[in-house]
Amino acid sequence: MSVARRSWIVVALLVIGAAVGIAAALPRGALVPVETVRVIASYPHDPEAFSQGLVIADGVLYEGTGTFGASSLRQVDLKSGRVERSVPLGQEYFGEGIALVGNKIIQLTWKNRLAIVYDRETFAPQTSFRYSGEGWGLTTDGKELILSDGTSYLRFLSAETFEVLRRVQVRSARGPVDQLNELEYVDGEIYANIWYSDRIARISPKTGELLGWIDLSTLYPINKRPSREHVLNGIAYDAKEKQLYVTGKNWPRLYQVEVVKAK
Repeated sequence: MSVARRSWIVVALLVIGAAVGIAAALPRGALVPVETVRVIASYPHDPEAFSQGLVIADGVLYEGTGTFGASSLRQVDLKSGRVERSVPLGQEYFGEGIALVGNKIIQLTWKNRLAIVYDRETFAPQTSFRYSGEGWGLTTDGKELILSDGTSYLRFLSAETFEVLRRVQVRSARGPVDQLNELEYVDGEIYANIWYSDRIARISPKTGELLGWIDLSTLYPINKRPSREHVLNGIAYDAKEKQLYVTGKNWPRLYQVEVVKAK
């Protein structure tokens, strides 16, 4: 092998090594696109609502709130933020994510391992079911329920029997992505809030692959929030109108946003 050829090989190896080193130093998920949002509209949101789940259907907004002693399921007027109807959970329950399937609204609880199934029209509890581990976020693709529990795994449940059908692990190029919180199914993808973060993860429901991040840190500056607990947590997608709404725990505003694709 000539000296010149050996030199080129050494240079190539150094370049590859440097690229690997840079990739290793990047934060988890940095190798996927990072998108931002444009605010289309802003509406009042109850600052006392510790938002844990958000759903919109037929122009009606539903919200599940948390904390012990103040958890509830609500119907909210989108434009005014006025709570039109509310049913409280028992003092022993910490409400979590919600999903709407047909005429049923399903609400998780955090550590009680109990999901409550309500009638959409009356808010009357109809039944309940149990699950293992913690309940964090809940959404549906129209056929199955998708549940997060704070880990890197998502569970897919039958919307009829509530039986666990399969699990997928959410992974990026850097490894598992955990702290998956409130969920929403958006045009064939799962959007997931990441706890203590102002980012939403875009996830493949088939493989669990991290498809990208949506950065919403400009919506409600951290220095204006009363507590570090008041993080982004609430995603609602109006599939008919193709409109996306987000809010957070005890945020004073609900935002309609448009995702700005990464260049």
